[in-house]
Amino acid sequence: MRLSALILLACLSAPARDLTGLLKAVELRYNRAATLQVQFEQHYLAQGRARRVESGDLSLRKPGRMRWQYTTPAGKLFVSDGKSVWFFFRAPLAFLLGKLDFKRDFGDFELRDSGGESTVIALPRSDKLPYTRVEFTVTPENAIRRLLVTGVDATVMEFLFTGEKLNPVLNDAIFRFTPPPGVEIVEATR
Repeated sequence: MRLSALILLACLSAPARDLTGLLKAVELRYNRAATLQVQFEQHYLAQGRARRVESGDLSLRKPGRMRWQYTTPAGKLFVSDGKSVWFFFRAPLAFLLGKLDFKRDFGDFELRDSGGESTVIALPRSDKLPYTRVEFTVTPENAIRRLLVTGVDATVMEFLFTGEKLNPVLNDAIFRFTPPPGVEIVEATR
């Protein structure tokens, strides 16, 4: 009984993370990285539709190169070489590219601490963006573990990230798309 009371007291008396310091620490972590690899699980919820769960591996290289290689559903792929984008389905979260600057991209913030992790709720500065709210959970090591994005159409995309590797060696070839035999390339226009 005493031990659990001491643990509870320690948790309650632990200093809450400072929002500005937390945002700067996350920016520093990811802005210093030239490359990043992480496994992801994506939950997609749209009104009137069944929840869709997808997963795979994400590789990023600055500037603007990324590869979302899906294992579920098998064969789904999203690739950008920094100039062109290739995909078999819709592009997830283009704002993940580039340099993080929370104060530039978001206007209002709310910080919630729980169990050693911190959750930041951020509202975008512009109403012209495809999302109305972004919520992300940060580990004590300042890694983003969870990302929840609410779209203007009320769709919700949740990403859970595990196995993060900062600055792994990544072959340039993974950021180029080579269509499988028989696949027709259709150029999209704006």
